Amino acid sequence: MFRLAKTLPALGAVTLALAIAAPVTAQDRPGEGVQITMAQPNWDTGWFQTAIYSQMLEELGYDVSEPMTLDNAAFFQAVALGDVTMWIDGWFPQHNAYRDTFESGAEIVGAVARGGALQGYMVDKASADRFDIKTLDDFKRDKVKAAFDRDGDGKADLVSCPVGWACEEIIQHHLEAYGLVDHVNKTTANYAAAMADAVAAHENGEPILFYAWTPNWTADELKPGVDAVWIEVPFISLFGSDKGLEESAIWPGVEGCVADPCRLGYIANDIVPVVNSEFLAENPAVRALFEAASVPLSDVFAQNARMKDGDSDIAGHAAQWIAEHREQVDGWLATAREAAAD
Repeated sequence: MFRLAKTLPALGAVTLALAIAAPVTAQDRPGEGVQITMAQPNWDTGWFQTAIYSQMLEELGYDVSEPMTLDNAAFFQAVALGDVTMWIDGWFPQHNAYRDTFESGAEIVGAVARGGALQGYMVDKASADRFDIKTLDDFKRDKVKAAFDRDGDGKADLVSCPVGWACEEIIQHHLEAYGLVDHVNKTTANYAAAMADAVAAHENGEPILFYAWTPNWTADELKPGVDAVWIEVPFISLFGSDKGLEESAIWPGVEGCVADPCRLGYIANDIVPVVNSEFLAENPAVRALFEAASVPLSDVFAQNARMKDGDSDIAGHAAQWIAEHREQVDGWLATAREAAAD
């Protein structure tokens, strides 16, 4: 040991690293030479987990592309055909409407987060208290409509989802089911921009009504129970393939809701990877990794808040998360390598 140490300074840092590092074997990198065409959704609150999973796949040797941003319909068609390999952002059962599109060539594997992804309608707390707003039905009242009418068309304005998102169809269904078409006007512009405008309006003391989900940066800007409250739907009316899951649309213990349990009108969703089936069959390490891995929703929420504050280094955030969970990640990677070796 002493004689080796005496000669180390002359080796240089690179040579030293090679001298002491354990050799990388094919088993360590079962994905060597395999290309993954990664997709990500057109809502940026899902990009953090995309980056985490991409970096773990790269540690297994896979050549992972920069994510291709797609809407739901385009992704589910592309992954079934093999034009893209995967994304990490399926929302089920909300995306059940796309099963006929993708199940012939792709499948759900594992889960980033099971249940607990809230969705519903929120109102700034000051207005909810002032006008005694409890449900969407209250937006049929003239005083409430007038207070929330930001464009002067005689209807309350609701920050909705962009066309192409599953939630946009659900919101339209709700407006029709609850008789609100003549009372509420939904905006379908870019969600992040529309919500930034709504936050600015709130800061100016204006009433705001908006669709929200978690994890999302909006809950940092408009804290549930403090700045905004979840309101209820008048009754449960589910859309499409969600029918029959009515009990899942009533949530106990929702922080900041006007009632407990809270009749949000949206079902609990799992956030899951959706992967091309042929690729999965050829890469058991990926299946094993995805079945083992997960990311706490609280961590996604915290990263989303960083993005809202202007820190857009998503790859850096993912690398930091992996470093902070190194032991757990190494266990997932070991599981993946064992699956590849079988």
